[in-house]
Amino acid sequence: MRGKIVEFVSRGEFGLASGQKPEGGYERVLFNEYIDSADVTFESGVFLLLKAKAKLLKATPEPEPGGHGEPSTGPEPQPGPKPTAGPEPTPEPEPSPTKKTFRISGDVSPEVWNRLGTKILPKLRSGSDLKIGINFSVAIEGQLAKSFETDLKQILDDLGLAGCVRID
Repeated sequence: MRGKIVEFVSRGEFGLASGQKPEGGYERVLFNEYIDSADVTFESGVFLLLKAKAKLLKATPEPEPGGHGEPSTGPEPQPGPKPTAGPEPTPEPEPSPTKKTFRISGDVSPEVWNRLGTKILPKLRSGSDLKIGINFSVAIEGQLAKSFETDLKQILDDLGLAGCVRID
């Protein structure tokens, strides 16, 4: 089923949304674009949208943060007379916005991984310089360790992560 949803969303037959906002709409809407099968989760915060609804939500521009709606269309004020005497004051430089880096760490149970992906990752993507690392630890019986390692290497290779993630 997950593969079919990926196919339908990629072809624009359905949309996929997550992060429902209280005022309506969603934080993330995927429609007529490639999606990863990891984006498809079967939980309460993820919605499969009909084509018309997905197209409408994708076409609606997101309001810019700190924006104040539509610009004023009233008459512009006429400029006053220019001063003739004295040097012009130098304008004060506008304070440059500072960036703050957040680091999130801790142990997460396997039961909440999907929710972590649908709730936190879209929020993190709104920033810049996003780096995500992983650190898994599991104990396996000695006689199963070799086949387990082989399976892990195959999974990482299938995901295109063989060169990025090492197994110790």
